[in-house]
Amino acid sequence: MRSLLLVFLLACDRGETPEREAHQGTSAMRPATEHAAMRPAMEHAAMEHAAMEHAATARPATERSATERPVTEAATERHVVRVSEVDWQALNPARGDASPLAGTLWGDRNGAEATGFLFRPVDGFRSPPHIHNVTYRGVVIRGVVHNDDPDAEELWMPAGSFWTQPKGDVHITAARGDNTLAYIEIDEGPYLVWPVERAFQDGESPRNVAASEIAWTAETDVFVNGRTSGGQVAHLWGEPTERGGLLLRLPAGQRATLSGSTFRAVVIRGMVQSAGPLAPGSYFQSNGAEEISCDEVCVLYVRHEARFRVALVE
Repeated sequence: MRSLLLVFLLACDRGETPEREAHQGTSAMRPATEHAAMRPAMEHAAMEHAAMEHAATARPATERSATERPVTEAATERHVVRVSEVDWQALNPARGDASPLAGTLWGDRNGAEATGFLFRPVDGFRSPPHIHNVTYRGVVIRGVVHNDDPDAEELWMPAGSFWTQPKGDVHITAARGDNTLAYIEIDEGPYLVWPVERAFQDGESPRNVAASEIAWTAETDVFVNGRTSGGQVAHLWGEPTERGGLLLRLPAGQRATLSGSTFRAVVIRGMVQSAGPLAPGSYFQSNGAEEISCDEVCVLYVRHEARFRVALVE
């Protein structure tokens, strides 16, 4: 007993007790029941920490940059670009003053996305043989355009004509007219001009369709209730009920409501009224319904992402 008492007194002198020694020896080995009792509190603390981290890094949608917003957000806004408001830039800056001008209507031809822009060459413009890294489509708005193989016989396409240029295919582009204008569209970018040494075959074939060869039809799948009243369409590419492109022609004085899940329209001929006058070369986009009227016979090029419908107003 004396020996035990001496050990106890020595332990007290060091500030230790048998109970404290036992606690120190088992602090990392709490019973399972004790861990279970602590788990809810630990999980709650972890959730609070995660919520604080999210709050510290998250920003309201209105504060996010344009590159962070969903692609569909920009595409669903109603947007209008009048031809008088277009910002003209050199299409091929490497050619200096000899370069035709380009004016972007939607997208970014220097970026990776689909884009539509206006092409404005000077009278007598003729490019050297070249290729592009992407396929493009074109619709002549004013003047005449020739686009073909360097050795091909000249085929001048007037206003209302449609052509396609496959990527990698060697060609030249020429224009006549004091105010030649065409609409160019790509499904991906950037739009680049490369020398013929980089030519390649992609399996696509070019198309040159003169205005007189456009196949117009009063298709009832486009016109609501089959009422055409002189309106006509011409499907140019893609699928009528999916992504595609068409020409829409309406008679003078005609009013119509255009509708679809995001469509883009460029005035090719005539003066169109849509929240103001839109001259040829002007552009508008919508994700719902757009009311228009034609002061004279008008033609629109329409790029649609799904089914596109036209309701004519008597």
